[in-house]
Amino acid sequence: MTLAESAQRGGVVGAGGAGFPAHVKAHSSVEYVLGNGAECEPLLHKDLELMIREPEAVAAGLSLLSKSTGATKRIIGVKKKYEEHLRGLAHAAAKIGAELQWLGDFYPTGDEYVLVYESTGRLIPPQGIPLNVGVVVNNVETLRNLFYASEGIPVITKYVTVAGAVKRPSTFRVPIGISFADLVQAAGGASVAEFAVFVSGIMMGKLMTDLSQPVTKTCAGLVVLPLDHHLVRRKLLPLESMHRIGKSACDQCTYCTEFCPRYLLGYDVQPHKVMRSLSFTVSGEDVWSQFAQLCCACGLCTLYACPEELYPKEACDKSKSGLKAKGMAWQGNRDVELHPMYDGRHVPLKQLMTKMGVHEYDVPAHFAEHPFQPKQVRIPLHQHAGVASLPTVAIGATVRAGDCIGEIPNGKLGARIHASIDGVVTELNGSVVIEQR
Repeated sequence: MTLAESAQRGGVVGAGGAGFPAHVKAHSSVEYVLGNGAECEPLLHKDLELMIREPEAVAAGLSLLSKSTGATKRIIGVKKKYEEHLRGLAHAAAKIGAELQWLGDFYPTGDEYVLVYESTGRLIPPQGIPLNVGVVVNNVETLRNLFYASEGIPVITKYVTVAGAVKRPSTFRVPIGISFADLVQAAGGASVAEFAVFVSGIMMGKLMTDLSQPVTKTCAGLVVLPLDHHLVRRKLLPLESMHRIGKSACDQCTYCTEFCPRYLLGYDVQPHKVMRSLSFTVSGEDVWSQFAQLCCACGLCTLYACPEELYPKEACDKSKSGLKAKGMAWQGNRDVELHPMYDGRHVPLKQLMTKMGVHEYDVPAHFAEHPFQPKQVRIPLHQHAGVASLPTVAIGATVRAGDCIGEIPNGKLGARIHASIDGVVTELNGSVVIEQR
């Protein structure tokens, strides 16, 4: 069986957040395979703990991917500050002829465009993907899952970090479909009475207060913050209010643009010009909105760069959505030239955490063995790029952990879904709910 076949059979998708089906990448033909272990979201450490705990599986997955793609160069991008912790990974990588690319501790080192440049010196073309420059990138947990899929073990667990305002910040390996409430409880419970949760990170994650929601294949962890925390209050503000404030208060200082990681790589992303679109209608709005089309939504402009605490990232989101709805494709310059201040304007992670007021939560979240035995899991049929999987089970069916419960529709981009616990199917409504009996 080829790696592409085992990856498809095992339901492997990008575990770093994008959820792109891994079997598609395994069909590629490239020069480089690049493991992404940069993990730059503040307070999250699941990739670090995974690389410490399962270095051989990560390296084996990289080796399999390189053979599948014909790649001659194998690299795993990791932060230099963790060198002492990653001796096991360095040893495992050396055995397969791979090297570790030591990265700085700045945000967002985990962005594909930044990682590819830092590791290979190549710049991805505007609106392009790593494949355009002969590179395939996979998160280190995806590599681990590729190895296990080759051994016939599907994706039914997820590494997640629970950090922030909890009594025991920790990293766990949990059954997919387990609730956020169970995770917070495993971390000793919240250390504050009222709280909200950033799912998969403060910078690019979503804010939720519903702890009944499930862990998916792309969930990196939970950051628990007090309900009255500045970041929570800002995130809860309606989008209309964000745009109205930006329209009235932006003084075009350009800080959002000057610190933009994509702008510093040479791409024509200019959030300060996008902010002008909030004051225009029709044709004028379209002119300024175009400077948002290469934005990667990293959030650095909104949460760090803007001295007035406005919302340029959200303005970029609005502009991209509006242009897409109008069918307006990007028409900019395709020549990319690194900004001369690229190295000088990196934002150190600790400085970012201080600015956001979360430095007090910057503590280790070591891996903890925990006997997770949820009475119920809710497994979404759409937790990946592409279309939702079609259920292959009926209400009342008995399933075992590892059984396929969702299949890819014929001829569509998608991923298989598997049961993460033994039990009985009790509900089918966009998700498969399994209860232990």
